[in-house]
Amino acid sequence: MKTKDIQQTVAFKAAPHDVYEALVDSRRHARFTGAAARISRKPGGTFSAYDGYISGINVELVPDIRIVQAWRTIDWHEGCHSLVVYDLKPAKGGTRLAFTQIGVPAKDFKEISAGWEEFYWKPMKEMLETNK
Repeated sequence: MKTKDIQQTVAFKAAPHDVYEALVDSRRHARFTGAAARISRKPGGTFSAYDGYISGINVELVPDIRIVQAWRTIDWHEGCHSLVVYDLKPAKGGTRLAFTQIGVPAKDFKEISAGWEEFYWKPMKEMLETNK
């Protein structure tokens, strides 16, 4: 299967701790996505988001610095995972998130790439920057 990688950089007017927590805390994640999430806070633990549409395993968790996950959608054939990496760095006025998703099926690349912008970064910014 042909795959592509997604690379995006996002600036948040929020501390790295707050960005990290939005991604790993089940309640905060559900708050910005508007859908159920269950996220283990342990390496090797499982996660699911968007009412089970996304699932996977936490590969590495370094609080406030890095999250690495084996990530998949329910549409992908069983055993097909991509590797998602969130690197958080303090930046003037907040956090710089360097995001990489390795191994996205080429047929899904455009939709998933746009989905991160629309369904993750935009609502995360709204939640974190307006303290709703």
